[in-house]
Amino acid sequence: MSTLTSPAPDATAAPLPFGPHTVAPPVVLAPMAGITNAPFRTLCREFSGGKGLFVSEMITTRALVERNEKTMQLIHFDATETPRSIQLYGVDPVTVGKAVRMIAEEDLADHIDLNFGCPVPKVTRKGGGSALPYKRNLLRAIVREAVTGAGDLPVTMKMRKGIDDDHLTYLDAGRIAVEEGVTAIALHGRTTAQHYGGTADWEAIARLKEHVPEIPVLGNGDIWSAEDALRMVRETGCDGVVVGRGCLGRPWLFADLVAAFEGRTDAFVRPTLREVADVMVRHATLLGEWIGDETRGVIDFRKHVAWYLKGFAVGSEMRKRLAITSSLEALRAGLNELDLDQPWPTGADGPRGRTSGNNRVVLPDGWLKDPYDCAGVGEDAELDTSGG
Repeated sequence: MSTLTSPAPDATAAPLPFGPHTVAPPVVLAPMAGITNAPFRTLCREFSGGKGLFVSEMITTRALVERNEKTMQLIHFDATETPRSIQLYGVDPVTVGKAVRMIAEEDLADHIDLNFGCPVPKVTRKGGGSALPYKRNLLRAIVREAVTGAGDLPVTMKMRKGIDDDHLTYLDAGRIAVEEGVTAIALHGRTTAQHYGGTADWEAIARLKEHVPEIPVLGNGDIWSAEDALRMVRETGCDGVVVGRGCLGRPWLFADLVAAFEGRTDAFVRPTLREVADVMVRHATLLGEWIGDETRGVIDFRKHVAWYLKGFAVGSEMRKRLAITSSLEALRAGLNELDLDQPWPTGADGPRGRTSGNNRVVLPDGWLKDPYDCAGVGEDAELDTSGG
């Protein structure tokens, strides 16, 4: 792929220790429902040269313990993936403990991340995701069960600042994580109420780093380019970065991130549309192979089309046509009708994916009355499916 000379980096970050593993440079793919499956992780890992950490979609602990068929497929890792990283969602300490012990005893992964950052209503209305850290005792119980059950496997956690600006939890949650033996913490610099809107609060990442100097802190939020990642490390002092929406339709961002942290100034990827089209076809092909059905793979790929084509001169009718294809042949044919010699568009490195806010937070009745009482979290709070 084409490269573009970029300014020399002015921030560095040391390799990130994850138990017996080392992540160098300290760059992590954020779990994203329906996105960070094995095919997408493969693409990102290939562009990074195998460097970094690539986390699975969110896996529900109840579904894992019950060996739900969809869940067992989601935790399948390619033979080249190392370390194998699973993110777990759970609200019941006992179920979380069972899931973690299952992973450790059956050698299903090398690293476990706990999800305390998901802001979607179907999760928060049950007291899960980014709603859960408000209940400090419940958070502690879940983390304790996970760390105990994991044995030698490193356990990390990803969280948000809190429910809203009046109910911030990240400093308390960070201290609980340290006390219970968590290996590292990732903080998305937004509240649940912000959802994906507004601007990520990088100052909160800096405050968390100062508050828990004992363990690594990774920053997440508004990293759209390699330059953003370097700037986050420089401005917050964080130990690494977690990248989510910035790599949608742009798995080669991980090549840029590795180059930036390694100080290489001539390796930033700026693909032509022809090169992007090749990646699109490969992505759809990998999905078909993973699912076991070409048509279903291409249909699953449809959500990625607009992200890959962002900024390129492609008419609305062709965009619609490409977004309803159901075969690799039709996808290739449509792409071949485009002006494939187009260079990488100016401004295409900017925001992508969901950017709107969602100011109404859906919580269980009475959730905010007591930050310590765990009443109100029942069995139905455990989702029976995975993937977010």
